[in-house]
Amino acid sequence: MQWRVRFFDYPIQFRAHEEEYTGVIRDVLSRGAFILGEDLERFERNFAEFVGSRFAVGVSCCTDAMLLSLYAAGIGPGDEVITVSHTFVATVEVIRFLGAVPVFVDISDDHNMDVDLVEQIITPKTKAVLPVQLNGRICSGMDRLVEIARKHGLYVIEDSAQAIGAAYRGKRAGTFGLAGCFSFYPAKLLGTFGDAGAVVTDDEAFAEKIRMLRNHGRGRGTDINLWGLNCRMDNLHAAILDFKLKRLGGRIERRREIARLYHEGLSGLDELRLPPPPVDDGEHYDVFQNYEIEAERRDSLMAFLRENGIETVVQWGGKAVHQFEALGLAGCGVAGSGMAGSGVPKTEALFKKALLLPLYPEMTDEQVSFVVHKVREFYGG
Repeated sequence: MQWRVRFFDYPIQFRAHEEEYTGVIRDVLSRGAFILGEDLERFERNFAEFVGSRFAVGVSCCTDAMLLSLYAAGIGPGDEVITVSHTFVATVEVIRFLGAVPVFVDISDDHNMDVDLVEQIITPKTKAVLPVQLNGRICSGMDRLVEIARKHGLYVIEDSAQAIGAAYRGKRAGTFGLAGCFSFYPAKLLGTFGDAGAVVTDDEAFAEKIRMLRNHGRGRGTDINLWGLNCRMDNLHAAILDFKLKRLGGRIERRREIARLYHEGLSGLDELRLPPPPVDDGEHYDVFQNYEIEAERRDSLMAFLRENGIETVVQWGGKAVHQFEALGLAGCGVAGSGMAGSGVPKTEALFKKALLLPLYPEMTDEQVSFVVHKVREFYGG
């Protein structure tokens, strides 16, 4: 297939700074500084400052960031954790691996957790809420969610894998609750050349516990202080990420510009529902990790775009987590319309229409215009 617009172009991202990346890699390798060294510590300081948190702890991936955070918060067998099913399976698998029970709440029109539905499904077994900040947008009402959690004695741990740099009422993703968990997967807003992640928190004792858990339970010295795992971020990824972090602001602005071009070009088509446009009104500051539309005749549109050399993606194979039958989660959705057992109807309806259009900083305006033109052509607009 000869693609005119890839969904994400990994090689072009590397070529844009090939000499600098090669220099970073050579520097780390020449020093033999591979595990838990100054490169990691420097990136942790800089990332915490960027996010607006007191501490950042580099780990091997966002899945491990969530697993360690829930474990450090004491989540275990029989505890309930409220989250969404419109997410990657990693968000839910960490809950299950700890023996806890995921309880799904439905989404709002912006595809994120509907905070208004959370309080009605809290039970004596509920121990935490795990909102997912999807597509580069923070859940509306995060301040109310924190208040609800405080009222009921619950932890808030954010899955902010797709929202580095996003803000809601002046606070950035990952800083609302006890901890925020981030992904540095290659296609993310801040991506390395492999897997890596981070936990951010304002709680010093919690940060220290995460540091021990990521390194076999070892503290600052040689003693083993608790049972842990091997979930460290290596210095090579940390050095690459620190280099890219300095350029992240400009890359986010380019994402927002592409989103604006999509919004202007695709508005007025009755068959499409677009995400909120990029604004900076003090309420939401979206960073557009993805540009997720709702499209009538979604599969036909996807095929038409493919025929014209445009690569698109349906997130997670077109299924919500509870719809993967082998996982046995079909009965976990309980807060769709405010009635116990009603399921998560908005989530399920979304997966029949949701489609991700290409969006990455290296896209040219001409490529964006081509995508817009072909979408409008499909709908006769």
